[in-house]
Amino acid sequence: MIPVKKPFKDRPLPRGMSAPEELDPELDDSGFYGRPSKSAKKREVEALQELGAKLVELSSDQIKKIEMPDELRAALKEAHRLAPRTEGMRRHLQFIGRIMRKVDPEPLQAALDKIAGLSAAENARMHQRERLRDRFIADEKVIDEIVAKFPNADIQYLRQQRRNAIREQELKKPPKAYREIFRILRELENGGSALPVPTEPEHDEGDEA
Repeated sequence: MIPVKKPFKDRPLPRGMSAPEELDPELDDSGFYGRPSKSAKKREVEALQELGAKLVELSSDQIKKIEMPDELRAALKEAHRLAPRTEGMRRHLQFIGRIMRKVDPEPLQAALDKIAGLSAAENARMHQRERLRDRFIADEKVIDEIVAKFPNADIQYLRQQRRNAIREQELKKPPKAYREIFRILRELENGGSALPVPTEPEHDEGDEA
């Protein structure tokens, strides 16, 4: 009896495959579905190259904190020495993409997601601190809100810095106190319990310019 080929859609999935993938319609030697199609392989390679390019964008300190093969780490370090948007960088990114094919991408993607999440959260906190500082400078009563949020805040020191910041704005001086208020709020947000004594004398409202 001559064996009849089953329609492609009726052929059994390879052992271990839990969901359909884009596969080559040609049968392999075992009579099952063939290997992933060329277009699927191309997308996989492009995804690995894109992941490698994102790793290149990280700082040296961030790269040091991520576990990865030495070959990939060295390639990323070399990428930082190349000028962006040049032919040399383009070829090097392709080289990194080839290295990525030998690396498990999931831990690297997880590390990138963590860095991106932390960055977004810190940016949000930074903008909140900036708005709180600006509202405090515009209205001294905002000190009550700051104390309610940070009971260990030094009220007198904050008020002094507010007066200095207003004076800086009026005299068009460098915004030293303006930045100091932001630093204080950041320290309080991070759990700081004491404020350092300024290293330079601050001008109060009654001081000479």
